[in-house]
Amino acid sequence: MDRERTQTTPGRALIVEDEPHIRELVALHLSLEGLTCTQTGDGDEALRLAKDGHFDLIVLDLMLPGLDGVTVCRAIRRDSPNAETPILMLTARSEESDKVLGLESGADDYLTKPFGIRELVARARALLRRANAIRAAQAPEHAEVIAVPGLSIDPARRQVRVDDRAVDLTTLEFELLYLLASRRGLVFSREMLLGRVWKDDRHVTERSVDTLIKRIRKKIEPDPENPKFILTVWGAGYKFADADD
Repeated sequence: MDRERTQTTPGRALIVEDEPHIRELVALHLSLEGLTCTQTGDGDEALRLAKDGHFDLIVLDLMLPGLDGVTVCRAIRRDSPNAETPILMLTARSEESDKVLGLESGADDYLTKPFGIRELVARARALLRRANAIRAAQAPEHAEVIAVPGLSIDPARRQVRVDDRAVDLTTLEFELLYLLASRRGLVFSREMLLGRVWKDDRHVTERSVDTLIKRIRKKIEPDPENPKFILTVWGAGYKFADADD
């Protein structure tokens, strides 16, 4: 399936929300943005839809009948045509732990209820814009594979292997890993990483960097609690280990 989108080609959005009036309101305003919206209020149905076809945006409530939003999000990221689709998670709870749980499950952004519809649309636009920019920025043909003992990163094919095992990364995870690995030993502050990977998205915070790093480590590090590839430089940021580390 051709996943390219242009300004004149409407995309598809999956709205997963068990409160009908919120679901219909979100669908209405996203349809005004040119998106064709599919709606459901059930977690099991949402996962079936996500596995049956590609969407350009998923708006996913945390609390759902059937499978909860975190379970749905993790399953989408693990095995579906939407492994790289931007996911905006909605939560009725404002505790930081709930927001972190959503981000660690694979969501790209979160919004706490009650929310303003203009903010939701702005965040949806930012997620779509970022996804389009990443798809457009194809790796140059001459880019070389980055290989260190136990890990290889192929920018042309956008493939990562740990030892002999292929690892699936989301688009953001790959972009962040490639940025660090292509500049081994160089320390990036959280602010720098936000500017390079998230670019002009004003709705993400430095905590988003920490969450994404944690997700990458779980996928590529033999021991995520004692990483050997992506290192924390306390008080400064992160770097990819160089030969002296």
